[in-house]
Amino acid sequence: MTAPASAPDRSPLTPPTAAPARRRRRTTTSRTGWAYASPTAALVLSLFVVPIGIVFFMSGSDWSLLGGNQGTNFPENFTQVLAHRQFWPSVRFTLLYTVIATVLLIGLGLGLALIVQVSSRWSGFLRTAFLLPTALGLASASLLFYALYSPQVGPVSRWLEQLGVTEGVVSILGSPAGALWGTVFLVVWRFAGFYMLLLLVGLQNIPGDVYEAAKLDGAKTWQTFRSITLPLLRPSLALSTIMCVTGSLLAFDQFYILTKGGPDSSTMTVVQLIYNLAFESKRDLGMAAALSVITLLALVAINVFQLRAMRGSSES
Repeated sequence: MTAPASAPDRSPLTPPTAAPARRRRRTTTSRTGWAYASPTAALVLSLFVVPIGIVFFMSGSDWSLLGGNQGTNFPENFTQVLAHRQFWPSVRFTLLYTVIATVLLIGLGLGLALIVQVSSRWSGFLRTAFLLPTALGLASASLLFYALYSPQVGPVSRWLEQLGVTEGVVSILGSPAGALWGTVFLVVWRFAGFYMLLLLVGLQNIPGDVYEAAKLDGAKTWQTFRSITLPLLRPSLALSTIMCVTGSLLAFDQFYILTKGGPDSSTMTVVQLIYNLAFESKRDLGMAAALSVITLLALVAINVFQLRAMRGSSES
C-alpha cells in the first residue's frame, strides 16, 4: 500500500484566510483614513498650495491691477522691488519692530505665567484679566487704541500732559517714535495673555518632584529658575518665539489702522509695502507678488534657523 500524500504544512495558529483578511483590513483602514483626511487636504490644496503657486507665477509676470497679465517679465519685478525706495527702510523697521515685540511679549508672557502659576485665591481672577484682551480682535483693538491716542477725543494725550511728559496735548502717533511705541503697547496689551497661556502650559508640565529635589539640595530661587525651569520650558519657549517672530514679521492690521505707514513712511512694514504696491501707489500685482515671494523665502529661512538653534541648544 502506498502512503497517502501528506497535506501541505500549515501553522495551526494561522488559518489560510488570515493573510487576505489582514490585507483587506489594511485596505479598508487606508481608505477610511483617506476619507477623513481628504477634506483637510482639499482645503490645504485650494487655500494654500494653489494660491502660493499663483503668487509665484504672478511674480514673474507683468501683471497690473487693472490691465491683467501682460506676459512674462522675469526677473524685472524682483529687481524693481529691490530698487524701490521704501524696500530697505520697511525691512529695517519690520526687523526693529519684531525684535522689540518678541522680547517684550516673551518676557512679559513668562513673567505673567510665573505669577498665575502659584495657586492662590487671586490666580483665577488674574488669569481671566490677563487673557481678556485676547478675546478682542486685532482690528477692533487697533480702532480702540486709535481713539485712545487721538488728541481730540482720547484721554492718553491729556494724561501725558498732566504727568509732565509732554507740553500740551500732542498727537502720540504724529512722531515716528510715538507711532512705534504706541503700536508696540497695543500689541503687548493684546497678545501678552496669549503667550502667558502657552508658557503656563509648559510650566505646568514640569514635574513637581524636580523642584522638591532642588529645594532639598539647597538651590535658591534664581538657581532653580535658571537650571530647571528654563531648560524644561525650552519647547514652549521655542514655540512661542517662532509664533511671535512670524506674527511680528507679518504685521499689518495694527500699523495700517493706527499709522497708515506714517508719519513719512517711518512705520511702513513689509506687508504694508506689499499692499501699497498692489492697490495704492503702483497698482502692480507682479511687483507685490515678487515681494511676497521674497517675504515667504525669508520667513522659511528664519524659521529654519530658529528651529536649528533651539534644537542645538536643547541637545547641548
